[in-house]
Amino acid sequence: MFFLREPNDDQLRAFYEAQKNQPFSYAETGASQHAAPPRYNLDHNRIKLGTGAQVFAQAVGALQHWQMFNLGWVRVWQGDLPLEIGACAIIIARHFGFYSVNACRLVYVIDEDAPIKKYGFAYGTLAAHMERGEERFTIEWNREDDFVWYDLLAFSQPRHWLAKLGYPMSRHLQQRFVRDSKQAMFAAVNAPHDSAFQSSS
Repeated sequence: MFFLREPNDDQLRAFYEAQKNQPFSYAETGASQHAAPPRYNLDHNRIKLGTGAQVFAQAVGALQHWQMFNLGWVRVWQGDLPLEIGACAIIIARHFGFYSVNACRLVYVIDEDAPIKKYGFAYGTLAAHMERGEERFTIEWNREDDFVWYDLLAFSQPRHWLAKLGYPMSRHLQQRFVRDSKQAMFAAVNAPHDSAFQSSS
C-alpha cells in the first residue's frame, strides 16, 4: 500500500487488521532455513559485531527490539512486536517521495545453543507486499573464535507491478536496506549506551 504522506496509527492499524490473517504470498515457507528456491534472488550478508557473551546478549536484545529496522527511512510499526511464530509485522519505508507499507508474518524462530549459539527469526511476505519471499535475521556466536555475527539471508522476487516495472530500483532498495541494517545493528551493540537492549531470552 502506498501513501503520499506518512501513514498515521489509525491507517496502520486498519492495514494490520486487514493483513494479519492473510496467507503468505509465496509457496516455499520456511525455505530460508536451508537455501533459496529456484527463480528467486538470493541475498546473503553478514557483519561481525564483536566478541563474547556480552556482545551476543546485546545483539539479541537489539534484534528483539527490531533495531535492524531503525534506519530513518525504514521502521517497524510495532517496535515491541514479540518474536513469535505467527506474529504479523508492518514495515514502513520512505522512498522516492512516498511511503510504502508492507506486511510480513514470522515463519519460524531460531534459538540454538550448539555448535554455534544462534538466535533469530524469519518472516515471509503477505498479500500486501511489493515483493514475495522470505528473510531471515540471525545473531550467531561461535564460541571457538568468540566472534559474534549479524547474519541476513533473503530470497525474493517482485510481486507488485510497480516492483516489476522498477526492478533495478527495487534491488537498489534491498541492497540499501542490507547495508543500513548491518550498520544499525553494529551501532546498537558497539555505540556507548546504558544497555537499553537486553536479551529477554
